[in-house]
Amino acid sequence: MLLLISIVLAIFLLPTPWNVLVLALGLLGEVGEVTFGIWYSRRRRATTGAEGMVGGTAKVIEPCRPSGRVSYKGERWEAACAEGADIGERVRIKAVDGLSLVVERVTSR
Repeated sequence: MLLLISIVLAIFLLPTPWNVLVLALGLLGEVGEVTFGIWYSRRRRATTGAEGMVGGTAKVIEPCRPSGRVSYKGERWEAACAEGADIGERVRIKAVDGLSLVVERVTSR
């Protein structure tokens, strides 16, 4: 966008020595904008699927003794909790096993 503005200014409004300078500054600004955009998009990898869920916390909606149901980001999942968890407790997702989650209770400090 910056390059387009500088081209319009250079062609229609500015005299000869200034139009080259404005065009060069517009080109430099455009290169900087594209470089920043690429850096910003690559700074963090997207995590999706099962690997994005591991480590997250869910809320128990049906008692897990040892199996029950949890809610994670608005989705309901079957879950297995070896130590057991009651309704309303927070659990941490340890693994994804097919369409069910392996969870453990979050200990409060």
